[in-house]
Amino acid sequence: MVVPFSLLPPCRVARLSALAVCAGFAAHTQAGGFIEDSTAKLEARTVYFNRDFRDGSTSSPQGASKREETAQGFILNVQSGYTEGTVGFGLDALGMLGLKLDSSPADSNSGLLPSTGSDPRRSKDQYAKIGVTAKMRISDTVLKYGALLPDLPLLKYNDGRLLPNMFNGAMLVSKDVNDLTIMASRLNRYTARDSTDPQDLRLNCKNKRYGCNITADHFNMYGLDYKVNERLTAQYHYAELQDIYRQQFVGLLANQPIGPGVLSADVRLLKSDDAGSAKASTIDNRALGAMLGYSLGGHKVSAGWQRMNGDTSMPYLDGSNPYLVNYLQVNDFANAQERSWQVRYDYDFKAMGYNGWSFMTRYVNGDNIKVVGRAEEGKEWERDTEVKYIVQSGTFKDLSLRFRNATYRTNYSKFARDVDETRLIVSYNLNIW
Repeated sequence: MVVPFSLLPPCRVARLSALAVCAGFAAHTQAGGFIEDSTAKLEARTVYFNRDFRDGSTSSPQGASKREETAQGFILNVQSGYTEGTVGFGLDALGMLGLKLDSSPADSNSGLLPSTGSDPRRSKDQYAKIGVTAKMRISDTVLKYGALLPDLPLLKYNDGRLLPNMFNGAMLVSKDVNDLTIMASRLNRYTARDSTDPQDLRLNCKNKRYGCNITADHFNMYGLDYKVNERLTAQYHYAELQDIYRQQFVGLLANQPIGPGVLSADVRLLKSDDAGSAKASTIDNRALGAMLGYSLGGHKVSAGWQRMNGDTSMPYLDGSNPYLVNYLQVNDFANAQERSWQVRYDYDFKAMGYNGWSFMTRYVNGDNIKVVGRAEEGKEWERDTEVKYIVQSGTFKDLSLRFRNATYRTNYSKFARDVDETRLIVSYNLNIW
């Protein structure tokens, strides 16, 4: 049985829903913006996931030698317009359903499906969740409260499996000043991609860098993005996970025509320190990364460099993707004192007349890793390949087929596990209205 849940307490959802709907119908008699400007989109997503750890360990669900599952997901995104007047009100809803297509107890825990609870090796047949968001707009400033999908330098929601994870809280975004975007947010809960239960915010504990049960009451973010001109954008963001860490980000995005092509640059600096009562003990990290690319015709060649300075790895929220130039399909190359470099090649087959086809391959190599309890330096590398096709016309126009493959290797099994990974993703988006 599919049991939906809300990221907001039921009583609060009811109140916000009633207020927004009543305001919407009242405005509809005047302008109809709440209804007429609304949209509804449905994404059907089929995912096959295969991750082989190459080590034969089966002592626990987390230590299984392979994770292989197939599932079908549906994501319904309904967004209202705003009521008429100086202050406009609206209401959004995000409904998700996941269905098991193929899974076995020996190969579960892929991140596609939740476990049954009574048996951690057995995946549920189906699960569902819903997030509701109330919103208010004044001029070009929007305040949202409820379920959020943040896509920001210091918090990028994870959408790498069947269903995305969701965060709960409030977010204010203002674009009233030309070329300047101002952001402020306070989050207090999140729901993992393969879960229906809102959880306390917690520190990511990849490779046992930090404890896995370090939670916080809230996460605050503030940010400024300034478009200097058509070719240069500067960014500054600040975030703090209560009593765990504080983080600052400075970024530059630039592009410049050179010869027949375009040179692009993406520079990122993140400084992280422990905060408050320092629940995770000492946090001391400065992550510097840069990616340079040159585009010509359908080709793009890129090179990246990333360096971790300080005594610890870079911290980030569980359920999020770190904003690092060398964050790849499997690994983030964010270990203490790690140095890594990347080469990447992209090709859009439109240049050859094959519209809808694209290809990407990249390789990252990391070394100089400080591994706790080990004198020898840690080393690792990853190679990713992706082929994608989007149907251009006909009944299945915009149907997307994507093949993703990754190989990851390290020189120390207790530091991380080797991985051979394949993902097949079929996605179809339907505009309901």
